Amino acid sequence: MLFAAARRSASVAPGLSRRAASTIATKYSKAVFGAAASKSAATLNKVATELSSISNAIKSQPEVASFITNPTLSQVEKEKGLQTLLTKVDKAPSEITKNLLALLAENGRLSETEGVIEGFNELYAEHKGEVTVTVTSAAPLDKATLTRLETTLKASQTAQKAKVLKITNKVNPSVLGGLIVDFGDKTVDLSALSRVTKLNNVLTQLAENTIHPSYFTSPSPETQSKSQTTTPKPFST
Repeated sequence: MLFAAARRSASVAPGLSRRAASTIATKYSKAVFGAAASKSAATLNKVATELSSISNAIKSQPEVASFITNPTLSQVEKEKGLQTLLTKVDKAPSEITKNLLALLAENGRLSETEGVIEGFNELYAEHKGEVTVTVTSAAPLDKATLTRLETTLKASQTAQKAKVLKITNKVNPSVLGGLIVDFGDKTVDLSALSRVTKLNNVLTQLAENTIHPSYFTSPSPETQSKSQTTTPKPFST
């Protein structure tokens, strides 16, 4: 069976959720995008299609997700699994996609695959003049709320520069209430969870008698810029 070795000891991580793309994944995303874009528009589009197929396979096929997240596989098992995955994705996959997966496997970073693809997709969308806004809420937002959000976001400078504005609503019950808005390179955390976390920190410090008065007077920034990172070696051959 496909990726049978991956079942040996790995469990599938539920959701394999990403918007918290790690700095490691971001490095690979920028590198693979740069490698594809430097070739040609056709190469960039082909890599984007291949990575989308890989992402869909991870989400829809438990054995693929298990393979990607299993840290116990030998290098030989990883190579065989990648060959099988690439064959399912495209009869003639690009060298860039093959080299990306090979490098992730070699560096023990296959578990970062979805994050790498998500980061690539953001860069690809930006390249095409698209801006994707991800709104995370505890429950699905109704159409009226999404419409109001879209109207507000379209007034921003970032959206006005874009050709297309896409809004995606992700549901995560752990945010408790409110919203987390990922917009361009910014994250605006308006969730109840962030407020509960801050309250818990205050109570902990009070219990330990280590709280500083400035904690209550200093502003609490809710907007954080994504970290800028360096780029690993290119993937083109």
